[in-house]
Amino acid sequence: MKYLKNSDKFYGLTAGLCFLAAGCSVGPDYHRPETATPRAWQEAQQVGIDTQAGELTEWWKEFKDPVLDSLVERAVKNNLDLRIAEARVREERATLAATAAGLWPTVDLSGSYSRNRASQNAVGSPTQGAVVAPTGGRQLENNFYKTGFDSSWEIDIFGGTRRQIEGAEAILQASVEERRGVLVTLLGDVARNYIDLRGLQRRVEVAQENLRAQQDTLGLTKVRFDAGLASDFEVAQSEGEVATTAAQIPALLSALKQAAYRLDVLLGTQPGTSWDELARTAPIPALPPQAHVGLPADLLRRRPDIRSAERQLAAATAQVGAATADLYPRFSILGNIGLQSISASDWITAQSRFWSIGPTISWPVFDAGRIRATIEVRNAQQEQALRQYEKSVLTAFEDVENALVNYGNEQIRYRSLLEAAAANRRALQMANDLYIQGLVPFLNVLDAQRTLYATESDLAQSEANLAANLVALYKALGGGWETD
Repeated sequence: MKYLKNSDKFYGLTAGLCFLAAGCSVGPDYHRPETATPRAWQEAQQVGIDTQAGELTEWWKEFKDPVLDSLVERAVKNNLDLRIAEARVREERATLAATAAGLWPTVDLSGSYSRNRASQNAVGSPTQGAVVAPTGGRQLENNFYKTGFDSSWEIDIFGGTRRQIEGAEAILQASVEERRGVLVTLLGDVARNYIDLRGLQRRVEVAQENLRAQQDTLGLTKVRFDAGLASDFEVAQSEGEVATTAAQIPALLSALKQAAYRLDVLLGTQPGTSWDELARTAPIPALPPQAHVGLPADLLRRRPDIRSAERQLAAATAQVGAATADLYPRFSILGNIGLQSISASDWITAQSRFWSIGPTISWPVFDAGRIRATIEVRNAQQEQALRQYEKSVLTAFEDVENALVNYGNEQIRYRSLLEAAAANRRALQMANDLYIQGLVPFLNVLDAQRTLYATESDLAQSEANLAANLVALYKALGGGWETD
């Protein structure tokens, strides 16, 4: 009866500790910070911008370019940065599982065997494993068999382990958002490099067309020189113009190859793998009639870097509680049960059983301020995480505003370049006609050719910039990760 009463007390104490552990967590509880957002974008009045919430899940399909769609699909499957981010998510998931294991008891199984011999000159009490022979003599040699279970359970009275689990969950969620951020960056990089490649192809075409026109002009100038209607100086000028234009083409071809090689790396393949596919000339992807950007408040829910920073703040808040729990006592239950004997024949019998069980408590009395200093460290880290979150929000707003103003102003520039190109074509035609009639010097023809070439090259670059700026806008809005 006494044994039963003691057992009842022990189990009652254990139940009480578990009850306390379920309802007590020291440290601050996390609350998502309130963030002030503007009611509308400052630069939302640009042409082609719609502030209604749009579908950004597959924004690259707005360009209606099958090659771009194929590149994006392959990049999502094979990009190495994305795979690294996926492995990091698995790492954090396993870390969470390891941290959560701290709530549960640990049980170890052990077994041992030893052959012992006691000193013949030792006449004191028997050592462990030595027994007194029935005749009153000392048995010096014997066997010792032992097996059993050892268990320990630290009861999370003040919630330190639960705060660690809370922090590990937040870190896992942050790693998921970081992977989504890698995906958003990848989508933007693939689209931008593809657009750059098509823009460079167009600029190479413009340079080659201009080179052919200049070569025709050079041929005409030589004919006039042979007829005595032009000077050797005009021939030299025309030859210099042809050589200057020809010298610009290799640099454009180098940039073209670099864009193609960069796309291959983004797709997780060797540079040059996609060259046969990409070398076929195609137009710069056309712009959609409207780009839907939504409202600033939508950005907080969509941008992965903001979502990740918010989860990092939650993790830092949980670590404050985990550090605070070290100020309080730790309660544990230790126990073991097993079998031990000096003979294998009666080793596994009821008489060989042994066991022990009981609670323990430990409480740091003096640590030279280490625990409180650690708490201060965690508080400082929490403040850093909060400021980083606020910075992420402001940076996201800045990215969108910059993308909007770049997109809007590039449209104005593109329209002006269209008008300039049309005017320069007329000017070149008139300069050629007047030169043939001998009414203007050859320098007028060269100036008109040079101006037209520069305008058409700028026009091709502007067309690519328009598409690239729209990609930057979609990237700033954090679109694309929803397809995952």
